This record gives sequence, structure tokens and C-alpha cells, in this order.
Amino acid sequence: MSPEDQEESAYLNEVLTVLLDSLARKIRGKWYLVIDYRNRRKTKVIGADRKLAEQVRRAVEAKLSLGDMGIFAEDDKSQSFDTYADAWMKDYARVECKKSTADGYEGVLRQYLRPRFGKKQLDQVSRDDIKVMINELIAKDLSRNTIRNALCVIRGMFNQAVEEGALSANPASRLGRFTRTAKGTETKGTALTSVEAATFLEAAKEICLEYHPLFLVALRAGLRRGELVSLQWGDVQLGKDENDENRFFVVRNNYVRREHTTTKSKKHRRVDMSREVRKELAILRDQRLLTAFLSGANDITAQLVFPGPDGGILDPDNLYHRYFLPVLTKAGIRKIRLHDLRHTFGSLLIQAGASIVYVKEQMGHSSIQVTVDTYGHLIPGANVSFVDRLDAVPSPAKTEPQVSANHPQTPIVGDTQIPSEVVDLLGGGAWTRTTDLRIMRPSL
Repeated sequence: MSPEDQEESAYLNEVLTVLLDSLARKIRGKWYLVIDYRNRRKTKVIGADRKLAEQVRRAVEAKLSLGDMGIFAEDDKSQSFDTYADAWMKDYARVECKKSTADGYEGVLRQYLRPRFGKKQLDQVSRDDIKVMINELIAKDLSRNTIRNALCVIRGMFNQAVEEGALSANPASRLGRFTRTAKGTETKGTALTSVEAATFLEAAKEICLEYHPLFLVALRAGLRRGELVSLQWGDVQLGKDENDENRFFVVRNNYVRREHTTTKSKKHRRVDMSREVRKELAILRDQRLLTAFLSGANDITAQLVFPGPDGGILDPDNLYHRYFLPVLTKAGIRKIRLHDLRHTFGSLLIQAGASIVYVKEQMGHSSIQVTVDTYGHLIPGANVSFVDRLDAVPSPAKTEPQVSANHPQTPIVGDTQIPSEVVDLLGGGAWTRTTDLRIMRPSL
């Protein structure tokens, strides 16, 4: 080796000794080997075994100390966007996210990202390329949420590439402001009034009496449709009687795209139960217990509260088309979504005077900002009646005499002479109020 090569190998060995010890670490369950040398960076996925990662590190150091730069040969053929997207979906999205979320990411890649960037090398996708994509999606009159979903996927993918060392910076970061000109969502959600909700429940008794309790729970507890159909008797706490405040639901399951999964926030939440809901569910539970006893099964805790006609999981789409829409027609209510019963719950809670914090906890929102953005316009303080009060003409206020702690004194009129004995009583040496003439407040 020439002196220049020896010097370069020595420098590289020194860099690796420092960097590899600190950067060969576990990320999301896997060990990564990071090599950084004079603006050339390489990341290799080793696996879940730390000992294997150390062995690979030592082997790489040995090769580089001899001037073998083969480890960087693959960098000359940077992987394409399509190739990296496949790896990202397999190693991250399908592992870290719910199936429904990962399916959504795959749909965004297929519809918006792969046709545009698929054949490009990963490091050739520039910030300007992504801005052009945003502008073209806006020109197609797509909604702001759709464009932000596309931006979210490519940003998350590039974040992973930066973390793995495949990219030095994320070209998709901080581009959300460019989506502001896109059209917003036309409707955030529809909420029924209290009268409409009562009419809806009465119509449900006539159209589908067996699902009246389900619609009642949707309106009084605000459960999502997947949470409704996956609710089990073991998640229901009825309490001793209707006066017992220890009555609630524990929402822990969800049913999305024909898959049993966790709640949207991946956390359990407690939802209070009204007296009317408790009464309906108590009757339903007694019926189920009798049926279970006659069939030889006494335990119903693992059974569904609202099963389908065949006893299995109730398909939310079938519930919507076969029962929900006919009930709306019977009640004479406009066409809304099944999810809007949840919006009705939140809206009626706020109109009843519940605090935003309580509504947030009952709805299971990830943050109070979500609750404010969705239901803030329904806060009683924004009611038009408060504005109408400003139009009222105030009546003239009656002048009340000023209350004084001292006895009223005779007012001085014109050149009325003040007797000398009165002057002597104003304070000072006669010990009338204070002997300290520096204190100018007689009340002291």
C-alpha cells in the first residue's frame, strides 16, 4: 500500500472505532451498522442479534483497514424509490402499524407516489419534485386531507431512510404549509338534534327492535361502529341498580375492515353509562343469560353484546344498509352516516354543559385539540342568543347615594365662615384623630 493509502486506512479505522461503537445500535428491534467516511455513508441492517452486529463491525473494520472499499460499492447503485418503498412497507408499516393503516399507506403509494417517483433513485427525489407533486394534486381538485396523506407517507418513508443512513436529509419535511391552498373538507360531520335523536330511536323500535339497544348505545356512549359490534358483555359494568354510579363501558376492542384489532388510539377508555342505557342492557343481559342457561352455557362475558343474525360479528356495512338507512327513512331524517351518531353524542354532551375535557375523555380523542376542532362550534358560549343580548337597550341606572363611613358634613356655600373651634378639631395637637402630622390620611 502507498503511504497515502496507509494514511487513509488509518484515518478510516480511527473514525470507525468512534462511530461504529456509538451508531451500531438497536432501532425498532433491529441492529444497524453505520459507516461514515468523508461524506460517504453506508448503513447495513444486521438483525436482532447484538453479537452478530459486533462480529460484522469487526469484520468491516478489518477490511477497511486494508483499504478494501467494497462495502461502498453498492452505493454506486442507489436503490430505487420502488425498491425502498417495498422494504419500508415490509419492515416498518406492516410491523409498526395496524393492518388498516398499512393498507392505506400502500394505497397512497400505488395511487400517487409510485407512478411519479417509482423509477427514480431514492437520493434523486428532490424537495422541488415533491412541491411539484403537491401543486399538481391541488390542480386536480383533491382535498387537503388527501394531499396531506400522500405527503405524510413520503415523509415517513424518507424519515426512515435518513435514520438508516440511506439519505442525509429528508426532502419532504416541513412541506405541509404548501397544502393550505387545497380545498378543505366540505363536511366535518353531522349531528342530530335532541328531538331528532328521540325520533330516530322511536323509529328503530318499529323497524328493528333487536338493534334498538345498539343505536341507543351509539347515541348515549359515542362508540365507533367497530367498537359497537365488537363490544362484549365482559366490557359492560351495569352496577347494582340505576342509582349506582358505578356503571360504564370499557372500550378495548375494534373491528375494522373485517379484522379484530385495538381501539384507534390503541388505549382502553372508560365511557360512562346513562340510566336509560343501563335499563335496556339489563333487560338484554337477562335474556342472554336465560338463553345461555337453556343451552348449557352460563358464562356470557366473552359473548358479543350486539351479534349478527348468525351469532357472529355484525358487519357494520350490512347494519348501515339493512337497518340504519330504513330507520332514517321512517324517522324522516336526512341521510347521514352511522358514525354521525357518535358526533351527536359529543354535540349533545357539550350542549348539556359538559366540559371539553370530559367530552375528550368520553370520546377517546388523542388530544383535546381534536375535540375543540370537531365540537368547538357547539360550545354554549358561541350561541347566537348571546349576541342577541347585545341588541338590548339598557335601562338607565338609578343613582345611589354614596355610602360613607363618616357622618355627613354640612356643605360649604359661598363665603360661609368656619368657626375657629372647628378648625382646631381637624387634627394635630388637640389629639382629635392623630398626633402625627406626617400622616395625611385621617382614616388612619
